[in-house]
Amino acid sequence: MSLFAQRFTSGICCAGLIISLVFGCQAARQARRECPSPAELGMNTRDMVDKAQQDEYDALMDIQDFAVRGDKMRKVAFDIAMKERNPNAPPFREKNVLSLSGGGSFGAFSAGIVCGWTAKGDRPNFDVVTGISTGALIAPFAFLGPAYDEQLKMFYTTLTDKDLYKMKPLRGLFREALADNTPLADRMDEVLTQQVITEITLEHQKGRRLYIGTTAAESKQFVVWDIGAIASRGRCEDRELIKQILLGSSAIPGVFPPQHIAVDVDGKCVTERHIDGGVSQALFIFPPYVPVEHRSKNQNADLAGTNLYLVVAGKLYADLEKIKPMALNLVGKEISAMIYAQTRGDLQRMYTMSMLTGMNYYMTSIPPEYPAPTSGMAFNVPALTGMFNEGYRIITEGNAWRRTPPGVGPGENLNLRAGTSLTYKIRGPISQSEKGPRPFIPYPNSNEGIPAVPLIK
Repeated sequence: MSLFAQRFTSGICCAGLIISLVFGCQAARQARRECPSPAELGMNTRDMVDKAQQDEYDALMDIQDFAVRGDKMRKVAFDIAMKERNPNAPPFREKNVLSLSGGGSFGAFSAGIVCGWTAKGDRPNFDVVTGISTGALIAPFAFLGPAYDEQLKMFYTTLTDKDLYKMKPLRGLFREALADNTPLADRMDEVLTQQVITEITLEHQKGRRLYIGTTAAESKQFVVWDIGAIASRGRCEDRELIKQILLGSSAIPGVFPPQHIAVDVDGKCVTERHIDGGVSQALFIFPPYVPVEHRSKNQNADLAGTNLYLVVAGKLYADLEKIKPMALNLVGKEISAMIYAQTRGDLQRMYTMSMLTGMNYYMTSIPPEYPAPTSGMAFNVPALTGMFNEGYRIITEGNAWRRTPPGVGPGENLNLRAGTSLTYKIRGPISQSEKGPRPFIPYPNSNEGIPAVPLIK
């Protein structure tokens, strides 16, 4: 056979091999596509395990012992702190910090927690309240106390999309946002009265603190605003600045317009654009104020014994959901997954901080089994009412607070595999999108089912 013929034959063989590989792989991929996805079967990947590998991991990492060890470390830190306290400080008292996360319409759950806490009768007068995004809208009223519960309830159980924003997608091609949030700004004008500003000022003078988090869009830096200090300046423009901060903290990037806030830098005017604080952090905490003369040399000693209450407007883990095989849909869902992971990371970091400083860690979120919406952008009365009721219910029944961080609950540890041969074993709570019993309690779809929130004169 000539060299040309050999090369020609070899080329045909190579081409045939490539074609067979391509079409073979395509056929294999097509065959895989014919198998239903876990979501189509109502199966959570959390429960699809490589039993041998999972058993080995569980034996090496005893997460059930985590809470016990965490409490021991917290007690040691507390005992050390008590010895390091400023001897001139007043007698020890427990302080209370409330941190409210972002979450859009899921803020109805947080509002239900706050109002239900009042009904339960043991809601603290918080030393510090912090808020991000939807939590920023709740924070001032949670800070001022039960007298504003009715207002908080109405905001999160009666307003719809059109009461808060108007979608204008074509305008978004040439401007900073796809939606106009003027309706929300108008609502803020109604509730952020001068009386509210005055009350915040008075509480700030008592040593209580209210903080709101935003993100500076250009530098991507998280910024914390001391609302009480701003209110205490007594200037005409302070109310408008506080309104801008609240709107900025809740400005979902690309959806709502950023707030243009002018600052003075060494006599030079600079305009910053502030957007959703949730871009930087899911939630944050700030230490209670301690007068200079009462501060300990080791200032962490002043944190010991503080009750840290973290309210997550949403679930710790996303519900099972079928995903359409479209690029934009996939991108949106993966961004959502990153936000869930960020929230869990922030909660784990705060748990570690609580162990090292002797603070008491309490965290709550929408229960896994509750049939919550899949989007935080949809404001409709039935869904809002249900989430408000759920928050109200679990705290009045005494089932709201969790003492451990994400990652150590049922089915929350790592899913370890050594291959693709798996078995189905339920490892965590069943959500409404999975197969099996639905242990959640149905709630009314109107305000008729919401217990009356008393106004305290």
